[in-house]
Amino acid sequence: MSDRLTMQDPRTQYPGPPFPRQPQPVPGLASEMDPKPDHGETSYVGAGRLKGRKALITGGDSGIGRAVAIAFAREGADVAISHLATEQPDATEVIQLIEAEGRSAVDLPGDITDEAWCRELVAQAVEKLGGLDILVINAGRQQNREDISKVTSDDFDKTMKTNLYAMHWIAQAAVPHLPAGASVVTTASIQAYEPSAILLDYATTKAGIVAYTKALAKQLLEKGIRANVVAPGPFWTALQSSGGQPPEAVEKFGSESSYGRPGQPVELAPVYVLLASQEGSFINGEVYGVTGGAGIA
Repeated sequence: MSDRLTMQDPRTQYPGPPFPRQPQPVPGLASEMDPKPDHGETSYVGAGRLKGRKALITGGDSGIGRAVAIAFAREGADVAISHLATEQPDATEVIQLIEAEGRSAVDLPGDITDEAWCRELVAQAVEKLGGLDILVINAGRQQNREDISKVTSDDFDKTMKTNLYAMHWIAQAAVPHLPAGASVVTTASIQAYEPSAILLDYATTKAGIVAYTKALAKQLLEKGIRANVVAPGPFWTALQSSGGQPPEAVEKFGSESSYGRPGQPVELAPVYVLLASQEGSFINGEVYGVTGGAGIA
């Protein structure tokens, strides 16, 4: 792992393509990726920005959610993570990393396409953490399809339920528990602004996340709660190698960015920390693009 706090050329700070071909079954495991993503396991240094806070992060086992969970714990927060049961090997590592910081960790395996489970996971997080004041809605489904004819109704339904319906169910269940000063952060994508032809349903949901969060931010500010969006570009996560991109695209993933490489999940973590913390007190209804120079419209 590179020392991310040492001044260096960001273009060469992390590995770039070509990468080995590495297809995985859905939903994929970070532990099976080559090279291993940097989620901040040894590279994220906290500074107490979230001391005493209580966070729920969906998709907290790997990728962006894992990086955020590690960062939040090192900033002083107790953290609950939700994930699919099949992602337990990755999730167990995250729980251990949170506990290593002396923070409470809550493991919530389940399927967020189930409305009842979405509401239950919020209830369990609130009970086991002793409250809730940060909500990060991050879990997502991305499966590439080469043509509109290949996007089945089942595909569309699963992507909508994972990326949009679950966001609504979880937010709706969580808002009554959030005090003034709390923060909601959702994960969209550059795909909301520059959609790829092979990600028809995924890009649609990411545009929906932006609109939903902006509308929610207007409602929640009346309660003293902020809501914002992070829109990443190409990041090196198991989402890509488990069908998010074709196998040949994974081999050169990130090569089209101006950096010539994909981002690493730890490079996103400080943005989530800012938006969750009181340092972001005047930030509401905003979309933060972290795209490696591509920008968002």
